[in-house]
Order: sequence, then C-alpha cells, then structure tokens
Amino acid sequence: MIQDIIPGTEEQLNKEMTSGYIGFDPTASSLHIGSLVPILLLMHLQKAGHKPIALVGGATGMVGDPSGKSEERNLLSAEELNHNLSGIKKQLEKFLDFNTAKTNAAEIVNNYEWFKDFNFLDFIRDVGKHITVNYMLSKDSVKKRIEGEAGMSFTEFSYQLVQGYDFYWLYKNKNCKLQMGGSDQWGNILTGTELVRRKSAGEAFAFTCPLITKTDGGKFGKTEKGNIWLDATKTTPYQFYQFWLNASDEDANKWIKIFTFLSKSEIENLIASHNIDPSKRILQKQLAAEITSLVHSEEELIKAIETTDKLFSHQASSIEDFSVSDLEEMEGIVKSDFSKNKIADGIDIVSFLVETAIFPSKGEARKMILGGGVSINRNKIVNAELKIETNLLLHQKYLLVQKGKKNYFLISII
Repeated sequence: MIQDIIPGTEEQLNKEMTSGYIGFDPTASSLHIGSLVPILLLMHLQKAGHKPIALVGGATGMVGDPSGKSEERNLLSAEELNHNLSGIKKQLEKFLDFNTAKTNAAEIVNNYEWFKDFNFLDFIRDVGKHITVNYMLSKDSVKKRIEGEAGMSFTEFSYQLVQGYDFYWLYKNKNCKLQMGGSDQWGNILTGTELVRRKSAGEAFAFTCPLITKTDGGKFGKTEKGNIWLDATKTTPYQFYQFWLNASDEDANKWIKIFTFLSKSEIENLIASHNIDPSKRILQKQLAAEITSLVHSEEELIKAIETTDKLFSHQASSIEDFSVSDLEEMEGIVKSDFSKNKIADGIDIVSFLVETAIFPSKGEARKMILGGGVSINRNKIVNAELKIETNLLLHQKYLLVQKGKKNYFLISII
C-alpha cells in the first residue's frame, strides 16, 4: 500500500503516537470505492495506535485539484458542497472510531473553517512568498496540464499552495505531522511539507499509496452504470458485492491484500486454495464478502449472497419454485411496474423491453435478442417477434428479465 515515502516517516511512527491526515474530495455526496484505499489507510493508522484526521475539502472543493486530470472541473456552490460534506462525514463515521475518550480518537476537519476569513492579500503574503514558481512548475501534475491544449487556470495552479497550507495549518493547530494520499497527490503533499519546514522550521512526513488499476485497462471502480459508490442508495449492496465477485483472478490476487484486514498467512492460504481450482472463485468470494461486510454490514452481505445464489447458482431452484417473497426480496436488481392492459393486448417483446427502459432503443433490443442476450424467466428469447402475454407471468404478476450476463430486472404487471 506504499508507493512513495519521505525518509524518517517509519521512524516517526515507531517513536510516538502521530496524527496523520488524508484529504477527501467533496465533489459528490458519497465517496466511491476509489476512496476506500485512503479510508483503509486511516483505519490502519488508528489500529496501530495513531490518530487519524479526515479532512473534507470544503474550501479546496471550490477550487478544483488538477492532479491526474486533463481539464478543469466544474466548481461547486456552497450549498452543493455542504450537502456533499454532510454525506461524506456520515460515511467516514462508519469506518473510524470517533470516541473522544480515546487519545487517538478520529477527527473530521473542514478546511473551509480556516480559509473562509483568509483574504487573498494575506494568503499571497503569508503563504505564496515561501514557495517559488519554479518549484510549483516542477510538479508533474502542473507540467502535464501546461503542456496540454487546454492549459491551466491560475485557480488550479494555486491549488497546491492551498493544499500545502492545509498541512501547515494542521501541523500548527493539531500537531499533525503526517499526510497520506494517492500517488497522484505526491507533489501537493510535498508542498505542504515544504511550508511546514519554511514557515515553522518543523519536520513533516508523508507517504502515498499506488493508484488502484484493473488488469484489463478498465478504470477501477467503474462499470457500465458508472461509479461503484459506498452509499447503498447509489450502489446497492448486491451490486457492490457483484463488482468484487466479478474481479479477474489477477485483480482479486492484488486487491485482497489491499482492501481487507486479513493476515498475510490467511491471504496466502486463500490464494493457494484458489489456484487449485480457479473456477470456484474462492478468492473473489472472500474478497467480496470482506469488503461488503465492512462497507454495508454482515446482514447486507447475507442478502447479497442470497440474491446472487438465486440468480446465478447452478444449483438454483427452477424459476417456477421461486415464491412471491423470493422475487420481491431480491436485493439490488432493478424493479419497475408495467401496465396489465398492454400485456392483455399482447405487446411485442421489443416494444416491451424499450417501454420498461431495459433498452434505450428498439434497434438495440432487437440486436441483443438475436445475439442471445435476453432471457425472460430464465428462458433465452430467440424470437424478436415474440408477444408478451399473461401465460408468461410468474404468480400471474411477475417477469424476471435478464439482459446480458449480469443485469436483472423484475417487472411487476399491475
């Protein structure tokens, strides 16, 4: 989990209880699984007896961080930021111990608190004079943007000074000596250590973790439906579980070492068992179980496994054996209603798939049917002229539609 580290960081952590912080970007009301690595770093820090500080960037969210981005992002209003900050705080409280009776209780801070009254002239006098333009231009994140077609605004150019001041403020006011983050933040983090050194003659430490990638080149945490969120209303526990369950062997081998608190020997045993018969997907199942339980609870994990078994298990019951509650209680699949009158008139399958929003167009629906990618009640549909009629309904009310390998829809006919 470590990519770059400032010399002396390990010695500092072994010497005394150390406060360490990570910044979280408030551009959405929920964190996504890309944020899990920094959350886990804070959890590891606290488990080792140190004090974790989560900084939510109420001020920096108004500026925009250029690191790893090819163009400037939209800036948020104060109202949007406050809504997002509230959601992120609730999520962080699930992972860190905020019990103030403990000396290493976790803390959440918002950098808007120290920036809201900091005027521009004071900032360039008290902060800007300590960091040279040459130093700022040497950062990779700045170089890439300046050399690109879109260029870089002064707003984003100043971001590393703003983030650097965060570290300095926390050092002065919270005795925070460590900053962690993704490897794309290394330049911004070093600016903070420089400010601590130049303004306070202090010593600050840092390390970054590698950015998580997928072996197939796809973006980690992205699916055809978008981000995998930590908020159950944005990504259901079932969909969350499925993401990890569908990891490739190579990704699962790497991710189980990063995203779980399993011991080295437990992980080595799992990998050895998995390699005997990869088709059993032992590694993926354990990975999915550990993370789903951590993020959503043991109860939600059990529901996600039950839904997975009902939909995908080779030993699954015949569709006719599914009770009404089996169908109604399936977690994470898309559920919607459809008019009984249209079924009575014998609507064709292609129109049905479009009107239920399973497909965006008739052309796409027809193409998927002819390619064998659509099933109703576990029966593959091969005839694009098929009429949807009442004799197809389960319990005289339901149709379970499968699109591709993993997408299920329960349509209630009312």
